[in-house]
Amino acid sequence: MSKNEKVAKHPVISSRRPLANTGIFRIEEMNLEFSNGQTRSYQRIVGSNEGAVLVVPMTDPQTLLLIREYSAGMERYDLAFPKGRVEFGEDLLDAANREIQEEVGYGAHRLDKISSVTVAPGYLYHSTHSVLARDLYHQRLPGDEPEPIEVVRWRLADLDDLVHREDFNEARSIAALFMIREWLEKEQKHL
Repeated sequence: MSKNEKVAKHPVISSRRPLANTGIFRIEEMNLEFSNGQTRSYQRIVGSNEGAVLVVPMTDPQTLLLIREYSAGMERYDLAFPKGRVEFGEDLLDAANREIQEEVGYGAHRLDKISSVTVAPGYLYHSTHSVLARDLYHQRLPGDEPEPIEVVRWRLADLDDLVHREDFNEARSIAALFMIREWLEKEQKHL
């Protein structure tokens, strides 16, 4: 933060009221009072405090694994990286390793947390932690998917083609793709 940036005082939450609970998310209404006296009522979706993991598995230094699965929110099949919920009390990297075993049939000997992102933080309380998985080995765990997931290999050299595909547009996957590429480039410079 630069010395010219002003730190805003957090609004006071005067009340919270649950509106719905889906079992995965809660929907709540929050009444806020801002430092200038203005009041507002906001509704937000609340996920778990643990968040989710999104895993970028690499079978070798040039090959990524993606999955094609049905996205109910958009009513179509999309390409994305494997992802899933971090269970209560579960270590973040253990969750990443579990998810790739369930979704792509590989485990990883090497897992690196790259970054965490939020999507629509104005009304969604949820973080996704991006993890790079390397030194893979075949290992399948049963998952909770309703149908088999298609695993798609993609060459790192062809990332620009991937970003321009109509079926690769999930924001967390796109963000992870660029963060992973930068991570790998920095790693190469330090070798």
